[in-house]
Amino acid sequence: MRMGIDVGGTNTDAVMMDGAEVVAKVKVPTTTDVSGGVLEAVSRLLERARVPVGQIRGVMLGTTHFTNALVERRRLQEVAAVRLGLPATAALPPMVDWPCDLRRALGDHGFLAHGGHEFDGRRLSPVEAGELRRIAREIGRRGLRSVAIASVFSPVNPEAELEAAAILREVLPDASLSLSHEIGRMGLLERENAAILNACLKDVSTTTIRAFHDALAQAGVLAPLYLTQNDGTLMSSDRAERYPAFTLCSGPTNSMRGAAFLTGLADAMVVDIGGTTTDVGALRRGLPREASMTLRVAGVRCNFRMPDVLSIGLGGGSHVLDGPLRIGPRSTGHELTQRALVFGGDTLTATDIAVAAGCAVMGDRAKVAHLADELVARAALRIHEMVEAAIDRGKPAAADIPVVLVGGGSSLICRPLQGTSEIVRPRHAEVANAVGAAIAHVSGEVDRVVNLESRSRDDALAEAQAEAIAKASAAGADPASIHLLDIEEVPLAYLPSNATRIRVKAIGDLRNG
Repeated sequence: MRMGIDVGGTNTDAVMMDGAEVVAKVKVPTTTDVSGGVLEAVSRLLERARVPVGQIRGVMLGTTHFTNALVERRRLQEVAAVRLGLPATAALPPMVDWPCDLRRALGDHGFLAHGGHEFDGRRLSPVEAGELRRIAREIGRRGLRSVAIASVFSPVNPEAELEAAAILREVLPDASLSLSHEIGRMGLLERENAAILNACLKDVSTTTIRAFHDALAQAGVLAPLYLTQNDGTLMSSDRAERYPAFTLCSGPTNSMRGAAFLTGLADAMVVDIGGTTTDVGALRRGLPREASMTLRVAGVRCNFRMPDVLSIGLGGGSHVLDGPLRIGPRSTGHELTQRALVFGGDTLTATDIAVAAGCAVMGDRAKVAHLADELVARAALRIHEMVEAAIDRGKPAAADIPVVLVGGGSSLICRPLQGTSEIVRPRHAEVANAVGAAIAHVSGEVDRVVNLESRSRDDALAEAQAEAIAKASAAGADPASIHLLDIEEVPLAYLPSNATRIRVKAIGDLRNG
């Protein structure tokens, strides 16, 4: 048995799965505190499933908690950003293009030092221990406990970051260190940004994950806890404490993986309509299509593994205003069942429009009988047009494509959508995100630039493939199930010496025990 949980901004969904079968499912409002909604969801799920807790092999949990902390600028640690790149890289200091309020929340503590490598692994400049000790003492004087270290071309050669980390630990033994080569891909500024985001979330991750453990323990569930990453795969709760940035934007990924699993479709568009937002993305070979360009998280450019998802401010709790007609982005969120008209509230929401238009059956339809037919028709049309526009922007090609509707707000759509060949509403669509978490795989990835003048292409590929498989195994994948998912080679004409960027991704099933 596997338990899948997705903690969203409006609802917390949970499923119990026996292999490919959904044994039980629940949906409860997300609570302000971290553990309350999880505990209620797990308790209700166990009651419905009637499964001995000893049969639960693992709990797979996806959460928006870390993303929300960044968006709301709350509970974030101040971070010392140490970049190794002098005498180069001084023109653009750390956090140079961040939103001003987020940079202030993190203290804007940037430090430049010598170190780093060229694209082929040769040293750019040596790491200077005395220089780093002076920086470490200044970090300690400022009372900072979280440090992000980034060096030039560290995915090619991480030695500079590892040397710097050892020196900083001598002076700051209690500091938490985030090394950019463990978090981001090629591209110094974006990789450095990813490391800084990871560093500022360390306290939040420790508190949140311990709260998840406490909630499961109170429910009597002692199975291992895994968190879903933003590429649709799993990591242990211990690893999630160290790398909370890997969970950012994992919610839409869970929904897309769940949609693929529930429908069997490998190539389609997925529209996940929740209580606050609608996420639209493309499935490619059953997995979310990854973004090929830099994406922004809370206004910050990052380059870790991210799904190519478009989010719009439309959900079941979206406010509906007239004169002129406006739908979203403001939402009732987890208060939908108290504030929407059909539930006896005083706020006109997209759910009320769906009920009045005959698209959805919930609450008391008599409470929206007074709405003008013309308003209901215009609002329902606008909802469909918003989804159609999002699908059109996210489609991989101009041709019509199947669309899978999932999420608790999927009942907002009740007519054909332009640009689609068919609309698929799978069974258990309302908890597709939790299903996606429950069936997630474990992955390992390598992304580096290699010099093919000093070695053969076959040797470079074989080394990258072996390393990706080893990373997947170390992350908890069953070695017998690991296989290569993606292999990419991109010649870099702007660099000398026959440089080529190689990306390899391997995935496998979660190992028993």
